[in-house]
Amino acid sequence: MLEVSPPSVRRMWQPTISVVVPAYNEAAGLDLFHRRLLRALAGVESWEVVYVNDGSTDATLPAMEALRRADGRVALVSLSRNFGKETAITAGLDHAAGDAVVVIDADLQDPPELIPELVAQWRAGFDMVYARRRGRAGETWLKRSTAKAFYRLMQRMGDLKLPEDTGDFRLMSRRAVDAVRQLREQHRFMKGLFAWVGYPATYVLYDRAPRCAGVSKWSYWKLWNLALEGITSFTVMPLKLATYVGLGVALLSVIYAVQVIVKTLIIGNPVAGYPSLMTVVLFLGGVQLMFLGVIGEYLGRVFNETKQRPLYLVERYVPSAVKVSV
Repeated sequence: MLEVSPPSVRRMWQPTISVVVPAYNEAAGLDLFHRRLLRALAGVESWEVVYVNDGSTDATLPAMEALRRADGRVALVSLSRNFGKETAITAGLDHAAGDAVVVIDADLQDPPELIPELVAQWRAGFDMVYARRRGRAGETWLKRSTAKAFYRLMQRMGDLKLPEDTGDFRLMSRRAVDAVRQLREQHRFMKGLFAWVGYPATYVLYDRAPRCAGVSKWSYWKLWNLALEGITSFTVMPLKLATYVGLGVALLSVIYAVQVIVKTLIIGNPVAGYPSLMTVVLFLGGVQLMFLGVIGEYLGRVFNETKQRPLYLVERYVPSAVKVSV
């Protein structure tokens, strides 16, 4: 089944809240997550949860199917392969029918018990209610430091202002979700897309917990690539930086050329040293190759966008049913 940008379908039963849960190899903690979600949403009059299986290779899909059989409020979207978390979130938003949509991970680092507070802020009139981390338990000093540096860099490099210490855990109104769903670029940085659409926003503070089960799928290499996606998707500052560095190197070259000419006129032209010559050649070559790589990053993204492939393919979709009593 091909999914490009499916409309949100108004059903006989229209849930107030949809909870989108992308999952990749999260079978070990899925049952516990669902039990805590049930308790957290006990006071919400109508809701559904959209589990998105992002091509898992463990028992995540059977665990989702078991939850769907036991609870009619569970919807299941199984992608044909692993497309990555950013695309899995998009698939969940495409299939969520609620008046408001919550995005949350299945690893329980983000507590489902915070959802009622997000809902309360939405009812107060905010379109975007994001959860800001007050503490990040279970994360290394290096990961916390690099994350903080990335948010500061994004704040300074472009016009888009990313909320600091904020992940994907948030609530969006229906109009905010519909706005995000219009953005179909291939290289997706969802935190940036969420911020780009604007609308009135606020935040709720919380302490992030360690994972309840399994291991993180985000290696430092994947986090580095995600940071590149964010930078290249929302700012052309690296290209401007290449221009500024090129102008600076050209200015230094002119100064150096003037120095050589003056020195030659005054004291003659002795043979230049080999080490200094190699230093200059290697420095200029390194700068050129680095910025050719920057240009290549942007060119590669243009190439991928021109192919106009669908963001994902759905292997199976089971919508939620009429609300049941549990």
